[in-house]
Amino acid sequence: MPLVDRLFLAAMLLAMPAAGLGQDAAEAFEPLAIARCSPGEAAIATQGFIRLGGAEQWVTIRGADCGNPVVLFLHGGPGNPMSPYSAAIFADWERDFTIVQWDQRGAGRTYGRNPALSEADLSVGRMAEDGIELAAQLAAALDQPRIILVGSSWGSVLGVHMARARPDLFHAYVGVSQLVAYRENQEASYRAVLALAGAAGDAETVARLDALGPPPWTDPRAFGILRRATRAYEARSAVRAPLYATPEAAADDEAGEEYSYLQFVGLAGDGMFAGVDLPSLGHRFGIPVYVVHGAEDLVTVPEVARRYFESIEAPDKRFILLPDTGHDPNRAIMSAVLDLLKERARHW
Repeated sequence: MPLVDRLFLAAMLLAMPAAGLGQDAAEAFEPLAIARCSPGEAAIATQGFIRLGGAEQWVTIRGADCGNPVVLFLHGGPGNPMSPYSAAIFADWERDFTIVQWDQRGAGRTYGRNPALSEADLSVGRMAEDGIELAAQLAAALDQPRIILVGSSWGSVLGVHMARARPDLFHAYVGVSQLVAYRENQEASYRAVLALAGAAGDAETVARLDALGPPPWTDPRAFGILRRATRAYEARSAVRAPLYATPEAAADDEAGEEYSYLQFVGLAGDGMFAGVDLPSLGHRFGIPVYVVHGAEDLVTVPEVARRYFESIEAPDKRFILLPDTGHDPNRAIMSAVLDLLKERARHW
C-alpha cells in the first residue's frame, strides 16, 4: 500500500474536484517536452513521459508560476509514487513552488510503460543517475540555476546520492524520514517495535518478532512482517482512497510496488536495501542539508537519523523533529517541509 497517511489523504481528496485527479491512459501521451519558461509567464500543469537513462519515465509538473523555485520530490517505497496525490496534497505548495513528481524506474506508470524493466535489476546508482538527468532537464527547461531536492524514506537514499554527486544542480537537500543504513535502521526498528508490543501486552506481535529474531534476515517475508507491525503501531486505523482514475493505472501501481519491493529486499535479503550505507559515502555536502523527521517513526527511527545528521558537514543544516508524528507522509510532515522551504527559499 502507498506510504501515505490514509485519513489525511482521504480528507484532502474529498475536497478536490474529481477532474483534478484524472489521468489519461499512458498511450494518450507523447514523450513530454518541458516547455521553456520565464518568471511570471504562466501557471504550469503538465504530465507525461520523459526519457531518462534510456527508459520513458512518468513525470508531473504543477505550479502557479513556472518561474517559481522548482522542488523535485523523490518518493518512498521504493515503488510508492506520489504523483497520483500531487494535486491533492501539494496544492498549498504550488502557490510558491513548481512541484515535480517522478514515478521512479520500476514504480507506478514508469513500470507500466516499461514492462521489460521487470527482467532487469534495479540499483541505487542507476536510479540516482535517472534523478540527476531529470534535475538537469528541469533546471534548463524551467530557467532555474538550481532546484530543491526533497527525498522521503527510500527517496532520501536517492536524494543523498544525488546531492553528493551533483551539488551544482541543487539549492539544498531535504531528507524526510531519512533512511541511513540497512543494518542500523533495521535493528533500531526491530527493537523499537518489539519494546512497544511488549509494553502493550501484544503477545501475538511479540511472538512473530521473536520468531524472526533480530536482523539481518535472508527471508524477504521478514521485512513485510516488521513493516506490518510498524504500521499497526504508528496508526491503528487507515483509509485507502480511490486514487487512480483508470484500472490500468492502478494495476501499474500495484505491479510496480510488488516488483520494487522484491528488488529492495531481495529473495535472500540481498536486495538494494542491503547495500544502503550513507555514512560510507562521506559526510561533507556542498549544499545545505535539512532533515524533517517524525518523533514516533518506527521505520527510520529518529535516533539513527539524528546520529547521521550530526556527522554531516554542510554550509547550513537543521534537524526538525515533529512530535506525535510517524513515518509515512502526513499533514504534519508536509506542512513542516513547506514552512522550511518557504523560509529558506528567500535566501536562494
